[in-house]
Amino acid sequence: MSENSALPPRRSSKPAAGSSKKAKKTKKPRRWLRILFTLFGLVIVGLAVYVGSLVNEANKALGKVAAKPGTAAGDTPLNDADKAQVKPIALLLLGLDYRHETGSKNTDVIMTAVFNPKSKTATVVSVPRDSLLGVANYKKHKANAYYANFLSIARSKEKLKDDDADQYAREQTRELMSKFFEIPIDYTAVIDFQGFVDVVDALGGVDVYVDQNMIYKDNADGTDINLKKGDQELNGIDALGFVRYRKSNHGKTPESSDFERNDRQSRVLGAIIDRMKSFGSLPKFDNVIEAVGENMRSDIPKAQITNMLTTYFGISKQNVRFIALEGTWRSPYVYLDEAKLEEAKKALEEERQPTGRALTSTDEASQAAQD
Repeated sequence: MSENSALPPRRSSKPAAGSSKKAKKTKKPRRWLRILFTLFGLVIVGLAVYVGSLVNEANKALGKVAAKPGTAAGDTPLNDADKAQVKPIALLLLGLDYRHETGSKNTDVIMTAVFNPKSKTATVVSVPRDSLLGVANYKKHKANAYYANFLSIARSKEKLKDDDADQYAREQTRELMSKFFEIPIDYTAVIDFQGFVDVVDALGGVDVYVDQNMIYKDNADGTDINLKKGDQELNGIDALGFVRYRKSNHGKTPESSDFERNDRQSRVLGAIIDRMKSFGSLPKFDNVIEAVGENMRSDIPKAQITNMLTTYFGISKQNVRFIALEGTWRSPYVYLDEAKLEEAKKALEEERQPTGRALTSTDEASQAAQD
């Protein structure tokens, strides 16, 4: 036996074959963690940049939509008591039928809405476009002609131009409708039909039940309505045709009344509310902001628009009560049913109360019938 045989084996200075692999394995998770954290950080930074640009675009759009600086509405500070989070807001919404081909500026959609922050509810009353309105100290006209008439007065008598003329027409129409409904209407918003088309397209369409076949073509202004009865997902152009359809110039499709058209307007508005609640894509929201900014004008202060968005964004369709005024058609006017009109006035006044209104089974059944 050699003299070294009793000594323990000498430990090699080189690591064992398996130990280097183990060392490497302990380092790999840390390296991957660093990579994951880096990627996560890049995503967060990218998202922050995108959201920042989205907020910037939203601010630009609000600047276009809101009351302009230099006007009474644009320059008057908003008191805390008047903020949409606290006070019920009454809004006149006008859908402008402006066509380059004909130069018309009639308001084919006329809605008065009251929003209540306490109950998170709203009441929307739509007025048939051909309604003959009788308001003290105003000449009788069809409801859809007043805005265009005020715009003509602004340009011819008041010598106003562009935005100033539009502002005058909005203010005068709001004053008229305040007297008609016997409530103070706070603001007016006007959106042209292209804006309606762009908003629906930005939302990816709307789901509605088309109650009848509809065909109407007019080469003079480019109208081309061709819809089939049944459940449909409509794009912007088809949704516009659906809410505007009244006459048929095709023997196989029936005509439609002003009252049926008002009902369809309410249905599509409800469908838009549903899409606004359900879509979760920031790019879609970006497109909606752009569509509204390019095609809507109002006398609502910018800060108040922000207040209204934060207070009512995501409101349930079941919390919105739609009321379409009814009457009798005797060409060329709709003569409104006075009892129905009084009911609508009472509903708007109820929504204006500080406590708002409680949802009833009738409201829910009415909404279920529209779904």
